[in-house]
Amino acid sequence: MLKMLLDPVGGIVLTNDGNAILREIEVAHPAAKSMIEISRAQDEEVGDGTKSVVILAGEFLESAQMFIEKDIHPTIIVSAYFRALEKALKIVDEIATDINIDDDKEIEKIVKSSVATKFVSEWGDLVCKMAIDAVRKVTIKKNDRLEIDTKRYAKIEKIPGGTIDECIVLDGVMINKDLTHPQMRRRIENPRVVLLDCPLEYKKGESMTNMELTREDDFKKALMIEEEEVRKTCEAILAQNPDVVITEKGVSDLAQHFFLKKNVSVIRRLRKTDNNRIARVTGATVVNRSEELQESDVGTSCGLFEVKKIGDEYFCYFVQCRDPKACSIVLRGATKDVLNEVERNLHDAMSVARNIMLNPKLVPGGGALEMEIACQLNDYATKEVKGTEQWPFKALASAFEVIPRTLAQNSGTDVVRRLTELRERHAGGKGTSFGIDGNTGKIADMRDCNIWDPAAVKKQATKSAIEVSCMLLRIDDIVSGIKKEKRGAGPSRMDEGDVETFGDTRDG
Repeated sequence: MLKMLLDPVGGIVLTNDGNAILREIEVAHPAAKSMIEISRAQDEEVGDGTKSVVILAGEFLESAQMFIEKDIHPTIIVSAYFRALEKALKIVDEIATDINIDDDKEIEKIVKSSVATKFVSEWGDLVCKMAIDAVRKVTIKKNDRLEIDTKRYAKIEKIPGGTIDECIVLDGVMINKDLTHPQMRRRIENPRVVLLDCPLEYKKGESMTNMELTREDDFKKALMIEEEEVRKTCEAILAQNPDVVITEKGVSDLAQHFFLKKNVSVIRRLRKTDNNRIARVTGATVVNRSEELQESDVGTSCGLFEVKKIGDEYFCYFVQCRDPKACSIVLRGATKDVLNEVERNLHDAMSVARNIMLNPKLVPGGGALEMEIACQLNDYATKEVKGTEQWPFKALASAFEVIPRTLAQNSGTDVVRRLTELRERHAGGKGTSFGIDGNTGKIADMRDCNIWDPAAVKKQATKSAIEVSCMLLRIDDIVSGIKKEKRGAGPSRMDEGDVETFGDTRDG
């Protein structure tokens, strides 16, 4: 189910993404801020498991509460928690299975399980294919190491109108800009693209500049010098026979005139990030000085440049590119709220696909992994952990059961009976892949149901939850640096001259 969040300005956010919900909530308690922070870190690091990490951290802290009340020192609890973390990560590595990242069908199954509970689950196949396609496009192999930067090079463009079925991943990029002059060419096949980071106009003074003219023809000379400078700049660019010139700075009317005469299309005031994406798909190099422009800097990998009008706005398309290393994802939807939620869901799907490419290991979902960790940690605590540490260790093991328990509660089944059955299946390591089917609430083999999670997501969630829990357990006092307002107008205990001051006031 979705949550509707109202912000102080009056805006509305419709989502069921854990990080998006917590980001909109205003909290004053320092511990609550730490919990929100781990959800944000989980989202930035692996892009999924934002709700799980908060649920786990809360359960770990609740497990430690009874030991604090019994005067067991927090350092003993923290030591047991870190020992359990080390063991839990080893269990994840043991259970994890490898996957062939060259097979799109296998990756699609995992991505589909991540979007199954999202708003876009009805269009699951489309979203999965878009996510995998976008990740494949931006993947670069450097020295036997994959580099996948979806945040910078897979740009999502949201255009209200149309239906979600019209969403598409372009084999190139799209920018929300129009040409500087209406008579310039709006469709060019196999264009030669020049990218600039310098203004195509006469350079103005850094600060206030005054010109003192003594003769009446001095002003004409100043204008002629300015025109000559612009002409030289344009001639240096036109010497490379470009079809499209794009600059991050301004373009003067005179420069437009020179380009129009040579039938060159010009786009100005482009964002740096958009310019870098165009450089990746066209093979061009962003040049800082027009005089230094060479043939090798001109991009020729683009198959088609076209300007289209969608709704009330114009968009420039650089598509049909040969081996593009960046892409634009065009999202269509009825309203902005729908588009924002589709964007969040697509971000999660791309993060899952990216995690699988970088770390091709999977673990069974549906609470199967957490129940297996709980069972193995309990056995390990009984055999290997001695002394007082054994009790926090066992408590942490039981806390992992919160994930299958929450799944059972959400599916409306008998929670106690299902958890008892699940413990029985996992006892002795007999059924490591058995979990709870969220649709039916019954125990099922996650391998048969094709419910998988990337190992990277589970490891990150476990590490973050335990580390934040240990950090909060080490706190024994809160010192507030907030200055309280004086209540009432009565006399204070100390005279103004006796008030202790700090910093600059005290030192004079």
